[in-house]
Amino acid sequence: MARLPDKRLFADRAPPTPRRPGLDFDDEIPRHWFAGLALPTHIVNGVNLLFPAGERFFVRSVKRYLSHFEDDPAALAQIRGFFGQEGRHAREHERFFAVMKRQGYDIDGFLDRYQKITFGVVERLMPGPLCLATTAACEHYTALLAELVFTDGAIKRAHPTMYQLLAWHAAEELEHKAVAFDVLQRLYPSYALRVAGLVTGTGLLATWWVMATWALLRQDQVTRRQARRERQTVQSWRERAHLLSRDIFARGIIEYLRPGFHPDDRDNRHLASEYLQLFEREAERMASA
Repeated sequence: MARLPDKRLFADRAPPTPRRPGLDFDDEIPRHWFAGLALPTHIVNGVNLLFPAGERFFVRSVKRYLSHFEDDPAALAQIRGFFGQEGRHAREHERFFAVMKRQGYDIDGFLDRYQKITFGVVERLMPGPLCLATTAACEHYTALLAELVFTDGAIKRAHPTMYQLLAWHAAEELEHKAVAFDVLQRLYPSYALRVAGLVTGTGLLATWWVMATWALLRQDQVTRRQARRERQTVQSWRERAHLLSRDIFARGIIEYLRPGFHPDDRDNRHLASEYLQLFEREAERMASA
């Protein structure tokens, strides 16, 4: 399989900029913060539980290859910006864990199992190139999810603080969406390795996301009938129920399997730029107030 032209890798992109979102996680965030519904709340809460440890895995997977880019300042700046953004994402989502605990959710048992199995066992068994390929695949999924934050009107019904968390995270994900993929393609341009990373990343993300979501729904004693009813409600708010279907995985797999795929093929960086302009103006206003 032919490798991507090197000129497409790390091409014409400013280094990602880590930002402080200034989120105020207080007791006013309701238990069901997504329009008062348990199902969409816990679909998002479920993936929130995966983010901190997952993003630190992404950083580890790329960081082991940092020395290969010492003679490429532009690439090195993008990689370091990726590290900075992912580190802050992990810390902010961990801050939200405290909110979930105050709301009465028992999340420690799930987090312990998730971290011990995925990073204590699976990661240790995976060779470095496969860890890198898995990171690149997962970053593709997070970029697709990030796009939905700005294009799916249903998410605007979330509590303002939670929407701010999702939008800030989403914008930065779109900024650095190609970094891990570019590292993979520069060092290991094997199509077979890319597909192996997709299989591994899809399996881990889908399995743990479903387990986290159902663990939270069980704690709220949500019945299947209630879940179906809430699913229909959210579907009525959008043209396609991305968050409540397999669509995000189906689209992600189809796109990623295309031999000449690159994350920049999907034109969505402008969504991040538009949000971040508003974010920075608001930060300046607060600083001068």
